[in-house]
Amino acid sequence: MRKDEGVDGDAQRISQMVWMLFMKIFADKEEEWKVSRKEYKSPIPEKLKWLTYRPAGR
Repeated sequence: MRKDEGVDGDAQRISQMVWMLFMKIFADKEEEWKVSRKEYKSPIPEKLKWLTYRPAGR
C-alpha cells in the first residue's frame, strides 16, 4: 500500500476508513430520522457532520 503522510501503517488506515464509513452511514440515518421523528436533534455538531466534512463533489 502507498505511504500517506500522517498514517502509520495499514491498521491506522483501516480505522480511518471505518470511521469515514460510519460518518456516511450515520449521515444517511440522520436524514431518515429528521423525516420520521419530529423532535430529532443530532448529537454531532454541524461542523463535524459528513456533509460539511466531506470533500466537495463527493
